[in-house]
Amino acid sequence: MEIKVGSQGPLTGIRVLDLSTMIAAPYGAVLLGDFGADVIKVEIPKRGDSLRDMGPFHEDEPLRWPALARNKKSLTLDLHTEQGKKILKELVAVSDVVIENFRPGTLEKWGVGYEVLKEVNNDLIMIRVTGYGQTGPNAHKAGFGTPATAYSGFTYLHGYSDRPPISPSFSLTDYITGVYVAFATASALFHRNRADEQKGQFVDISLYESVFRMMEFLVADYDQNGIIKERSPGLSGHSSPAGTFQTKDGHWMVLVTSSDRTFERLAKAMDREDMLSDDRFYTNSVRLKNFDLTNGIVADWVKQFTRDEIQKYLDEHGVPISPIYSIEDIFSDEHYQARENIVEVEHPRLGTIKMPGVVPKFSGTPGKIRNVGPDLGEHNEEILTELLNYTNADLEELKKSGVI
Repeated sequence: MEIKVGSQGPLTGIRVLDLSTMIAAPYGAVLLGDFGADVIKVEIPKRGDSLRDMGPFHEDEPLRWPALARNKKSLTLDLHTEQGKKILKELVAVSDVVIENFRPGTLEKWGVGYEVLKEVNNDLIMIRVTGYGQTGPNAHKAGFGTPATAYSGFTYLHGYSDRPPISPSFSLTDYITGVYVAFATASALFHRNRADEQKGQFVDISLYESVFRMMEFLVADYDQNGIIKERSPGLSGHSSPAGTFQTKDGHWMVLVTSSDRTFERLAKAMDREDMLSDDRFYTNSVRLKNFDLTNGIVADWVKQFTRDEIQKYLDEHGVPISPIYSIEDIFSDEHYQARENIVEVEHPRLGTIKMPGVVPKFSGTPGKIRNVGPDLGEHNEEILTELLNYTNADLEELKKSGVI
């Protein structure tokens, strides 16, 4: 990918202080950085963000860090020290947003909570990410993505009925929460900048709520019908046919008909238009009552084709279907390449590294990747001398005292 050095993202001119660690909140800061925000990642001296120690690795080089901390500058700062707190306040005075994910009350205990920082900058927006929110009886609990996913009701729905529920195989809830972080930040900035009297605010985001908000079907079905939806290995209770089907050459495909009009197209493609007048299949509601029968008919039909044959044929008929891709499939897919979904960027030790591209795609103010995740304290001198006017002698003293 050719990085467009001259482009200006829509958040250019916004400065973000990222005090957070690990995945959820830092990912939100990455999204802001992708679209031009100046993101300063504040890390503990000598140790840095715990994410630096997470796999996978190539030899001793962490492979997650370059993409999950891209477009950030690293400043080491010990917020337990008075000098560290002083520097943080100086940064807050010239920033727009602070993102943090400590347990509720932690920043207040250190003397740099929202109310204190608001006195420094009344326009400040603070994004506060926790497992269970800033209020409620569980607010004090440690918050991590996998337990929060279970608490949200999501995990209960996944797996086979005769086996334990299955947690997502990657940090899904953290990444979803990160999207909420970016959305909340942009919304708060929009409100602040359009208000007659500019004022900041803090935003309370929890991990479990980010996933729970996506399950309105679960709430409504229990409220109105008393249904406790049990786990299933795929889509169930929404559309029929829907699921995973194997082709003649052994590949797996996902096919779903989310509307009766889509099922009509599938029935015609299968040369089974008789199903459109059959009282077992003619609407989605009756097909759901005959889910296994409907899926079985589709499964037998799909087995007559290879993966490429069924994909081409149903694409022509407007029926949603996709092969289940491995990462190897993704790397060789022409559409991924055309969309620049995987880009190659320079890395100080690996030479280059591939990572997901920037999404979404803005026509006038596109995002870009300016740098991979920084080395610990890489931007100490730049931030403290250029932004806060510290001298080189000041920096040496801060290093000796362990503040940076």
